[in-house]
Amino acid sequence: MKNLFCLLLVFPILLFSQKPQLNLEEAKSLIQLPLNCIETEFPNKLSQTLVDATELGTPKELHPIFYGCFDWHSSVHGYWTIVSLLKKFPELDADNRIKNRLLQNFSKENIEQEIDYFQKPHEYSYERTYGWAWLFKLQEALDSWDTPTGKEMSKNLQALTNVLIERNKEYLPKLNYPIRVGTHTNTAFGMSLAFDYAQSINHVEFQQLIISRAKDFYLTDQNCPLSWEPSGYDFLSPCFQEIDLMRKVLKKEEFETWVQAFLPEMQQNSFNIKVGEVSDRADGHLVHLDGLNFSRAWIIYGLAKEYPSYDYLIPLADQHFHYSYPNLIGDSYEGGHWLASFALYALLAAE
Repeated sequence: MKNLFCLLLVFPILLFSQKPQLNLEEAKSLIQLPLNCIETEFPNKLSQTLVDATELGTPKELHPIFYGCFDWHSSVHGYWTIVSLLKKFPELDADNRIKNRLLQNFSKENIEQEIDYFQKPHEYSYERTYGWAWLFKLQEALDSWDTPTGKEMSKNLQALTNVLIERNKEYLPKLNYPIRVGTHTNTAFGMSLAFDYAQSINHVEFQQLIISRAKDFYLTDQNCPLSWEPSGYDFLSPCFQEIDLMRKVLKKEEFETWVQAFLPEMQQNSFNIKVGEVSDRADGHLVHLDGLNFSRAWIIYGLAKEYPSYDYLIPLADQHFHYSYPNLIGDSYEGGHWLASFALYALLAAE
């Protein structure tokens, strides 16, 4: 009886330490979230700059592809979620209904209209750099989707992706200081996803720019104040996002030296950090903390995969993932329109 009592006490810890796995049943549930919102026009947050009344328009008039899921960037990574799941589980679209929807939306004409919006002088900074980063991730997924649908979508989207490559190349050299927040404008996050894409296409110039700027911004950083995290609306960890970027751009010995000085407490096997606790998932800002839990998890999984000496952190990533994941399906639209992408990113990183 005593042993049974002890087992019951530790069972929640054992449950939280189980590494998450992506399977077909989970994929069926996850894909419904973006499918339910990529063509849902309202409610919508446009984040538009108006020069005059002639620029007023509905979300779909302004953004014929990325008008759903409440805002432009959530629409972009909603499509990334759909594409990523179809690549891994083609049986999710046995009748080709989803692929037909994707092809219709990603027409050349729609891409051209999306580009026109970015070419407006007063929209130079539109979706900088969070939406840009997710578009790179979408292009990366399409480039490696070896199907007629993937090839056509990849070819069509490339024109917009090229615009944002050039936009990055113009912006990063002018940025004197990194933006160290836990929300959309976090510089390390934008550079990290952009670097993934630059590597995937072997764009050496773009890679070198990101490496150079990452070192300018972060190479001398030490003792990141992790105890200050999270802020109330964070869906990214400023400290962990920096680790994620530097893991990618630094050579092995350089990174190991850097990370020991940057987050010395993480070098201890006893290292722990509490999950971001969500008090109200119907509040669009407070639910950001579920995203924080997923993003911390994917960074830890990526770190441990490349540097197995950090395997002791995996149960911490598992705990973060399992705190938020059970609330994902059936969540209010405030979280449901975007959190599937963060959950999937963590699931893929855990593989």
